[in-house]
Amino acid sequence: MAPAISETLAVIGAGNMGNAIASLFATNGWQVVLIDPSETACQASREKLLGNDPAAGPLESRLSWSARLDAAAGASLVIEAAPENLALKQQLFKELEAVCPPQTVLATNTSGISINQLAATLQHPARFVGTHFFTPADVIPLVEVVGGEHTGTDTIERVMGVLRAVGKLPIHVRKDIPGFIANRLQHALAREAMSLLDQGVATAEDIDTVAKWSLGIRLALTGPLEQRDINGLDIHHAIASYLYPDLENRQTPSSVLTEKVQHGHFGVKSGQGFYTWDTPERREALRDKDTALRRLVAHLQESP
Repeated sequence: MAPAISETLAVIGAGNMGNAIASLFATNGWQVVLIDPSETACQASREKLLGNDPAAGPLESRLSWSARLDAAAGASLVIEAAPENLALKQQLFKELEAVCPPQTVLATNTSGISINQLAATLQHPARFVGTHFFTPADVIPLVEVVGGEHTGTDTIERVMGVLRAVGKLPIHVRKDIPGFIANRLQHALAREAMSLLDQGVATAEDIDTVAKWSLGIRLALTGPLEQRDINGLDIHHAIASYLYPDLENRQTPSSVLTEKVQHGHFGVKSGQGFYTWDTPERREALRDKDTALRRLVAHLQESP
């Protein structure tokens, strides 16, 4: 097996995802540089990660910021967390390839853009890999590690080793398919939920309550395939035979989703989506979710 990557990381993009990835690695002893062309983004990132916390001393010594992409030249691992735009990401990696030495692993945090497409313009695609973190990236354990046609086996092994070392649970996605695994599962569930809302079967709150207090609780301990075994595959087969034809299978976004987007109702970022978010109560509940997630992860990790 190839040696582990030395503990120097460059994160491309100082937004929420980039900040969380940087915090994760710095907390685990890595030297991290966050690279973003926006000085405003860098300053906001600095304030978010360090703030006025007197306990941030050790973290401060491990974090730095730069507007220049060549600041990644000294990193042994680069994780790109830029906006989901194919052309932008391809350009970033073309420039990174020019400044990073051959042993540097180049990783993208794309949520579902093809790894093969992103690697198409690279001269050395063997060192290129997908590392799909989940929000909040410093809390959710799982990372999808996705190789392209030309990604080296040693690259996959090295990156999965690094992720385990910083406390993550990496899984190897063995085919480069749109959305990888998690987003395909997530979008299938969301498509059916929006269809139920469109049909007036229940309110958004009630649909979410069903998901959280039946499926959600169970999914924390038992995956969907394992649950089929527990329930009985014969029973699942019988239900699937009459239910599948009635499930939502549309190939375009639902009307309720399209309408909200057209009206600028983007969710938390705009204050309005399926819920109203611009109230003190909602904002506080949103902040509490990260704390609750940390407690849940800790409990699950301690369970036998």
